[in-house]
Parts: sequence; structure tokens; C-alpha cells
Amino acid sequence: MVLQPPVPRDHGGVTQQRVEMSRCQLPAPRCPSWVRTRQRVWHWPQPGGLHMPWHPAPLWSCRRRRPSVAAERPHGLGETVGHGKPGGAGRGAAEPPRLLLPGAQPLPCHHPRRAGCGGGGPGLPPLHRLLSQDSPSGQRRAVLTRCPLQGHELLEVWDGCGRSHGVDLTALGKHGRVYTEGPFACLAWSRSETRLLYVAERSQPRPPKPSPWLVPGAARPAEEEEEEEEEGEQFVYREDWGEALSTCSVPVLCVLDIEGSSVSVLEGVPEHVSPGQALWSPDDTGVVFVGWWHEPFRLGLSACSNRRSGIFHLEVASRRCELLSAQPRAACSPRLSPDGRRLLYLEGAVGGPHRQCLQLRMLTWQTRQTVTVLDVVQEPTGAFTGIYAAELPPRCWAADSRRALLGTPQRSRTDLLLVDTEAAAVTNLTAGSPEGCWELLTIQWDLLVATCSAPHRPPRLVVAELPPLGQELSLRWVTVEDAPTVPGITWKTLMVRPPCGGQSPAPHGTQPFEALLLSPAGSMAPHPLVVCPHGGPHAVFDARWRPSMAALCRLGFAVLLVNYRGSLGFGQASIDSLLSRVGEQDVADTQLAVEQALRSEPLDSRRLALLAGSHGAFIALHLLAREPKRYQACALHNPVSNLPALLGTSDIPDWRYVSLGLPYSFERVPRAEDVATMLQRSPIAQVHRVRAPVLLCVGARDRRVSPTQALELYRVLRASGVPARLLWYPEGGHALAGTETEADVFGNCARWFLQHLRQPRHSP
Repeated sequence: MVLQPPVPRDHGGVTQQRVEMSRCQLPAPRCPSWVRTRQRVWHWPQPGGLHMPWHPAPLWSCRRRRPSVAAERPHGLGETVGHGKPGGAGRGAAEPPRLLLPGAQPLPCHHPRRAGCGGGGPGLPPLHRLLSQDSPSGQRRAVLTRCPLQGHELLEVWDGCGRSHGVDLTALGKHGRVYTEGPFACLAWSRSETRLLYVAERSQPRPPKPSPWLVPGAARPAEEEEEEEEEGEQFVYREDWGEALSTCSVPVLCVLDIEGSSVSVLEGVPEHVSPGQALWSPDDTGVVFVGWWHEPFRLGLSACSNRRSGIFHLEVASRRCELLSAQPRAACSPRLSPDGRRLLYLEGAVGGPHRQCLQLRMLTWQTRQTVTVLDVVQEPTGAFTGIYAAELPPRCWAADSRRALLGTPQRSRTDLLLVDTEAAAVTNLTAGSPEGCWELLTIQWDLLVATCSAPHRPPRLVVAELPPLGQELSLRWVTVEDAPTVPGITWKTLMVRPPCGGQSPAPHGTQPFEALLLSPAGSMAPHPLVVCPHGGPHAVFDARWRPSMAALCRLGFAVLLVNYRGSLGFGQASIDSLLSRVGEQDVADTQLAVEQALRSEPLDSRRLALLAGSHGAFIALHLLAREPKRYQACALHNPVSNLPALLGTSDIPDWRYVSLGLPYSFERVPRAEDVATMLQRSPIAQVHRVRAPVLLCVGARDRRVSPTQALELYRVLRASGVPARLLWYPEGGHALAGTETEADVFGNCARWFLQHLRQPRHSP
């Protein structure tokens, strides 16, 4: 059946087209329906006196269903039924309508078996699911998707009968793109399940149309005088939040009112902060969010928990905004207890190392009193080494609103900790398990869902029921989805203790650190060794599954993952010990771990290679220059080679000063002695000593470590006669992420090692 308005018209540049609707898309008798659009709509009678609008670019769709009617639903909300083909089961003539979204076309189907049928027409790509969040009752699910063909973002609400509401956020035009990842992203239901809260980029004014009035002195029409200022604003520089957050400039809090069928941008957020990580207050009248200070200018936020931020509460109706956390501090990850009485969050110091040991803080909602549940651990004396998590799990509270769970590095492991917020007690639920990395996915009504993995075992899905208070150690995990151990790989943790008088000031000179050793099993020893110091430098290699490292083992290489002093999980004192000793302590620790592994394990000291990125590549370059005969090959990702050159090219110029023990302030400019110290610590100053072949993998869009660092290094190596190869990834960032990029990087690195270490390729 073809439905067409009486007279085709043009509204806002959108030409009305015919809409072909199948029988299953027509409204059932007495089935109320509504569609809200910005364009004019036409109505025609429906049975029962209701009306249904026809429109070229619908922005809202809603359908009310009779409970007995089954409909399509996303994965996880029940069984999927057929499409009502003639003579088949599933959708039939009596089914309620599937109303339309932008372009007057049926919504594309989500289920992979439905490609091209029923929705969107042939050849229309499936929608990409970006965010998904279940409602508090579990009866509804909000799903944010993006159509790769048109780039439209669609926010849908599903229930047990299928899709009940949908809105095209792009066509609505209230804001820019929704934040779907990174520190700002969120999708939160109100407790009444009538509103959704999310963060998006603020709408930018459209660029002005080209003006013909370009002749100097020519008179301009009066109506165009108002556009002159707008034209001058189109090329004004707009700050963003740095590496991996280049599209995050002006985030705004947005609310989708499902019953009121409206989308609004909340007002009242202070202009000097960027909001994110938002959730509804206990009474649904306000929102709690994290606000990051812009300061005089913004520093890179990705992987930096030391930026000034606070926990805010915004009353929606009055637009009154209240700061809940202490200042000046760095706070994040607000999590409200099930009873709505307590707010848990992480807090740390502003400035200094980019990643630190954090406090676990708790605010009583009614009194606004805040207490420290767990404090910073300077030097661990027991099993608990502190909290180093980047964020708390989205659902971390137990049903009793007293206990909370989180995952955090504990030395070279990532364990699940249970925290009694009233007693300030910590219980490690996974200590001593054969898996070295545990991640909590969710906890619902004391049912824990987690994944666990090890260097030789991919992640497996496990569940457990949280025991009553005081009986947590009786918890037993049940495997839901298993992953077999990869044969031919063994691993162990090496403890390394620096000698007295080592490369660190007292009293931390003999503070131990660790390294993870992955070795081929059942193959002929001694094995060639690939040494990997991590980047950061304040990061950690935990004992998790890493496909690239397992693949190197299957190729016959042993792999040493070094957690030098300054790594996360060993106490704040260990982190601070690296400050002012970058390029010395971290380099000495890595070499010390290599020497210990060579003494105690069946490794070939004549076949050593280095594999590292960012600050790890900085360490590797120092080792190549200091031990030119020790290492036979090297592969580096986005290496740091010239510290003073990063002052004006990196999104984290503060680290150039802090790493050398120099104070940083926003108004500071480099002095001659600062540049001299940085250059002295830079590998580029010693690169003439390098003899080992070097492979460089570079992301052209890296804003943390400028790709010019690798270009300069490549040219110097080639001029010195050192074999060097450079791989340039035009769309790559600092992490060199993406399936195609990661596969190419690994393949080239593996071939580089096989070529220069003369290691025969082992069959998997």
C-alpha cells in the first residue's frame, strides 16, 4: 500500500517522498500511536477516530503494544520471532506498526539473520550499537545506534515486546554527536524509568553562507550586518581534551524524556568545567556528574587521572549546581548505592604522576558528609596495595548498600576486591587464583558476573553469588562460558630486588618490583627473549591474556613483561620514586630484570630483542644505546625520543617537567637549563651508539607523542647506517588501535624478529 500526502511540498530543504508501508506497518485497530516532528504533518482517519501523521523525516516514533503480540527485540531480551512471511510464523497482519525513522524508511533490523529483510531495504548496512543500558527494573533497555550509511544516531527504547520508542538524535539537531566512549560517556536511566541521561557534543552554529560583499568599501545590506560577527567566528580555535578525545570539545548533559517525547540540553552546568559520567540523583530531580576544570587551557585527559575535577549535583528545575567533593582534587566515578543514601567515588591528587594510588571516598546523600573509606597506600605492608583503577564498575554496590566491589591492580595481578564501606575493610576475592586478571562486569542483586584470564588462557565468563556479610571468602565461582588454555605456553612471575645503592633515592632503593615471563613449552631451549617494558610510565603489565604475546610464544620466543619501579599496583612510594629519575631508574630496572631472567631461565643471551611503545620505547632506546652488543633487534610503537621537542607538540606538556622532578605550572615556559636537562635524558642524544636494527610503527594522528619524534629518529638511524624501517599508519593514534592496524603491526614486528634473530618459524 502506498500512502502519500495530498500535495508534495518542501519543508526546510527536505523533499517529501512517498512512503511504502507494508501491511504489518499499518496501525492495528484501537492501537494509539504518535509521532512528533519538526515538519508539518498530515493526518488521515484511523479506525476508532485516531489519527496517524504522514511525514517525510520523522524524528520520533512510538508504538503501544498489546501484551500478547510478539515483536522483534535486541539480543538478550528474549527469543527472536520471524517476520511474518506468507504462510510462516511470526509477524502477521494483526501486529502493531513499526513506525518510521529518518528518511521515511523502516528501521533497519538488528538481528544478523534479518539483513535486508523487513527494515531499511536491500543493501542498507545494519546499525552499529554504541551504547546499551538496562533500566533499574530490568524491563526496558536503551540502545544507542549509528547508521554507517547516513551517520545518524538513533536512541531506542526496547521492552519485552520489542522496540517501543525511537528518536533520531541527529535529525532532531539539539546537540552534536553523542559521546560513546572515553571518560565523559554515559547512558543512565532515571529511577522512574521515564528519562534517559547522556552526554553529547554541544551543537555548533552552522558556517555562514558565502557572501558576495567582498569589495572593500562596498555597502552591505542592513540585514547582513548581523552576520558579520558570525562569519568571523567560524575559524576560532576550539580546545578539546587531547589524544583519543579530539572530538570532545564542549560536552553537554542531555535528557531524553520518553513520556514527554522531548530531548533537552540541561542548563546550569558551570562554564568552566566539562561534564561527564552523569547519573540521576536519588529523587530523580537532579543529576550527579563529574566536571573537569578547563583551567587556563586543557591538558590531555586520556589515561590521566590527575586532572582537576569534582563531583557536582545539578538541580534540573532550578538549575542550581552544587560541588559535592573537596577541592582542589581529582574526583571521578560517582556510584550511587541501591538505597540512594550513599555516593561512592574515587579521588586523587591534582598534578604529579598521571596515574596514582587513589582514595575511595563516600558521601552520605542527606547530610553531604564525606568520609575516606580507603586511603592511599604509600608502601604496602600486607596483601592490599591500594586502589589504582581508572574507574569503578558501573554497578559496584551489593544489594545491602554497604559493600562494594571493584577491580584494581595488585602488583602484577588485577584482583577483585570487596570493600565494607562501614568497617573500611578489604577482602580480596580472587587472591591466589591461577588467573592473573579479573574484571567485574556487573553485580545485580548480589549476583556477580566477571571475566578472568591469564597469559596462557583467554577470558572466560564466570558468575558467583555474593555470600552474606562476613562470609565473603566462601564465595565460589561457576564458569558460564569457558575458554581452553592455549597449549605450548607457560608463565611465571619473577620478583626483582634492586641492589643497595641502586638507581633510586633512599628509602626506596631496594624496593622490589616484578616481571612476567612467558615461555614456549615443549620446544627446544634456550629460547630467544623479547623484552617489553610498558609505557605510561605509570601503568602496569598484569597477568592477563594478551593475544600478541601468546602468539610470540607460539612462534618460539620467550617474552619478558617488566613492571619496573614506578608501575601501578606497588604503592604510591614506588610511583613517586621514578620522578626525577626517568631515563635512569626505569632503564636500570628493565636491564636488571633481563639479567635475572637470563640467569635463572633457559634463555639464549645471544638472541635478545626489545618490543615497546611510548615511554616503553623511550626505555628501549636507552637500552639499545647503553647495551649496543646485547640486543639484536628492536620494534617500537610511537617512541619517545626527544623530550624537549614534546613541550610544544604533546597534549601532556606537564609530564616533561614532572618526570624530571621540576615543578609545573600553566604559565611556565622552558628555560635553557630545562631544555638541557631534557635533552640529556633523551635517547636521541645517544642514538649514535645504536647498532641493532629498528622497526618503527607510527600513528600519524598521535597527539600524545608527535609522529615527528619517530621521523627524526628514523632519519638519524639511517644516516648512521643502522637498518631501520618505518611503518606509517595515516589513521592511527597513540594506541595504534583497530583490527587492521593491530594485525599489520604485529605481523611486521614478528617478521622483524624472525628475520634478525634468525629464529625458525614454529608451526602452531
